[in-house]
Amino acid sequence: MLRLLRYLKWYDYLLSLVVVAFVVGQVWLNMELIESMGEIVGLIQAHAQGAPLTSDQLWTLGIKMLLMALGICVCVMIIVFLASMISTSFSKTLRSKVFAKVNSFSMEEMNKFSTASLITRSTNDIRQVEQTVFMTLRMAIMAPVMAGFSIAKIVGSSMELSWATIISVVLLLLLIIMLFIFAVPKFTSIQKKTDKINNVTRENLTGIRVVRAYNAEKEQEQKFEEVNQDLTKTNLFVNRLMALLSPGMDIIMNGLSVAIYVIGAYLINGGSLEYSTMVTFVSYAMHILMSFMFISMMFVMVPRGVVSGKRINEVLLAKSKIIDGEGANPQEVGTVEFKNVFFKYPDAEEYVLEDISFKVNKGETIAFIGSTGSGKSTLINLIPRFFDATQGEILVDGVDVKQYKLEQLNDKIGYVPQKGYLFSGTIKSNLLFGDENANEETLVRALKISQSNFVKRLDGGIDHEIAQGGTNVSGGQRQRLSIARAIVKNPEIYIFDDSFSALDYKTDKTLRKALKKHTVSSTKIIVAQRVGTILDADKIVVLNEGKMVGMGTHEELLENCEVYREIAESQLGKEAINGTK
Repeated sequence: MLRLLRYLKWYDYLLSLVVVAFVVGQVWLNMELIESMGEIVGLIQAHAQGAPLTSDQLWTLGIKMLLMALGICVCVMIIVFLASMISTSFSKTLRSKVFAKVNSFSMEEMNKFSTASLITRSTNDIRQVEQTVFMTLRMAIMAPVMAGFSIAKIVGSSMELSWATIISVVLLLLLIIMLFIFAVPKFTSIQKKTDKINNVTRENLTGIRVVRAYNAEKEQEQKFEEVNQDLTKTNLFVNRLMALLSPGMDIIMNGLSVAIYVIGAYLINGGSLEYSTMVTFVSYAMHILMSFMFISMMFVMVPRGVVSGKRINEVLLAKSKIIDGEGANPQEVGTVEFKNVFFKYPDAEEYVLEDISFKVNKGETIAFIGSTGSGKSTLINLIPRFFDATQGEILVDGVDVKQYKLEQLNDKIGYVPQKGYLFSGTIKSNLLFGDENANEETLVRALKISQSNFVKRLDGGIDHEIAQGGTNVSGGQRQRLSIARAIVKNPEIYIFDDSFSALDYKTDKTLRKALKKHTVSSTKIIVAQRVGTILDADKIVVLNEGKMVGMGTHEELLENCEVYREIAESQLGKEAINGTK
């Protein structure tokens, strides 16, 4: 939690000092108000014994007390205003820092934290830290100041009454410590269980179509009920413990009041205590207990804030395995080369890719095909450094990808994922991801090349609203818009990760023909399941269980690669294969 304070701005520290000043002012005015109240009681007591009492004296003290009360109100308003300003500004900074950090994560860090956990840390945890900062500025500062002022006022007034106050404070501290011991370990558990409930909710919403198609609503509800019940039980346990705090404090405070009045009555009868002293002592004693009550409330808030702060720090201090290079000055353009590349996922024992070597030159098309799980997508994900190769080298334009700055490397690549993802906004705003400075003509040409003629039929055309994830357009339309986005970028290297799978054969063929004409000078890297998509590729790499089992043109592989021939025959038929030989 303390590490997070480095993200406070300099003016936040300045405002915190102002808050401290107003807290001291508020407490001082409170003490003076009690003193004035004691003066009035003393005047009335003296008057009862025959001393003169004028209305001017009462008016003077009354106006003085009214001004003090107004001063206290002003101080409280300023404290709350500044505390909320500091805490909300702090949470805003944290959200920005966490968001930026997550954007820099490699796939390894994303998998380590999980999406649901990152969402919880960016929302619930930061909100918890915000409330902790606010409560600290409001109460953690006030508690010791109030206790200090009150203790200074009662010292020497009455030993008997002081002992009653000390005993009450000890009992209150014991109550707080007992609750603290049992409740704090549960706060970490609550945050982890919140992660779980977010994960189940997100999974259900993402896969809602599958859930409904298989009538699995009951199973999903049962899964949610289990994590929901688990979180509820933990929250109930903590809240029930905290519920003991309020009546416990009431008993102690009321018991102290009774003790002071009883002891005070004996002392007054004995002539060793003034009535006005007892009245003010009660107020000071209540302020001491109130300060410890504020501390007890901080014991509830701070542990949660500490747990949340630790979780936020885990994100902010996480070191990405993908580190920016120093920058490169390549002499080649549009070349991609793999040299004896091996790769296995973090903490995995077996390699996903083994001894992969090939080179593709500017303007050429290389395609990868193989059975499901053969490592095709994993291979191309190494080029933009979603992961780094475990062994070997990957060269882009003759330079190891690890030497590039990530921004410099990404500028060379137009990446189209298998599941075309669109962002909430318009079709135009999604296309401008490729090049934010692209003009209308460039966008229209990209839509034409990608065979996205359907855009003309949509309401608003290129300004048609797209839902998050592109859920209001079909899978094929998402893929074509994703391809158009890459075309707008006009990169040196295109990477298509099975990006034509949702297209019918006619659209696929027409799109690839238009794309080939438009990208003559660009290198194309294609992952495909369909042989028909890669027939015209300059090189086809055949993968099987992470190993290269063949490389060549379509005709060459039909002759010398049994795995490729089996794939081609299963898709095109033996007669069609024999006809191409």
